[in-house]
Amino acid sequence: MGHGQDLVLLVTDSNPQSQLFINYIHEQVGCPVRILSPEDRLADTQYERIVLLLDIDHLAIEGMRTWQGRIADDGRVAIAAFNVRDETVAVDILAVMHLEGIFYRSNSLEMICKGITKMLEGDLWMSRSLMTQMIDFYRKQQRNAFRPICGLTHRELEIIGLLGSGASNAEIANQLFVSEHTVKSHLYNIFRKINVHNRIQAMNWARHNLMGIAPGQRHHEKTLAH
Repeated sequence: MGHGQDLVLLVTDSNPQSQLFINYIHEQVGCPVRILSPEDRLADTQYERIVLLLDIDHLAIEGMRTWQGRIADDGRVAIAAFNVRDETVAVDILAVMHLEGIFYRSNSLEMICKGITKMLEGDLWMSRSLMTQMIDFYRKQQRNAFRPICGLTHRELEIIGLLGSGASNAEIANQLFVSEHTVKSHLYNIFRKINVHNRIQAMNWARHNLMGIAPGQRHHEKTLAH
């Protein structure tokens, strides 16, 4: 199966259970398997292909995006979300990250090993239904990219795009060279126009209705590109 030029890295908390897990993966896949803590960095290695498993039980979405940013220019690394609860969560993660694999909590050890092996071979590892959802999502993006959206102005689209990336009011203000008060005023107008009451609702609305990439997100896409 695997060989000495492959490596599997699991970003999680190190404990007896995770040690047993990586020992099993090593035996089945046949390449080195290591644990990294969420605060670690990927050291320079001589491996030709690396599968990076991000345990979402121990990494929030911003932590996952930080890891993605660290290896954005490293074509050897394939990233997968690990311990995903269900397909709904998988879709939410894929809306803001480029991933090559999704592993669910319900997956058997055998299925996980099969998926890791496929990813080491350069394949994607996602369920057919999940891939279908994502293809439909991106087709819808294309169709709607240039339609006016609920009367939102260009600046409001920038702000809701940055909001969707997880930026705080202060970070949005710095990015757009305006005051936090101005950002709050824009958010008030955005919430009124799209009929939501808080940031979480606005982010969910943007995910499902903002089919083109909002102007404020374009610079984020560069950091997420492989």
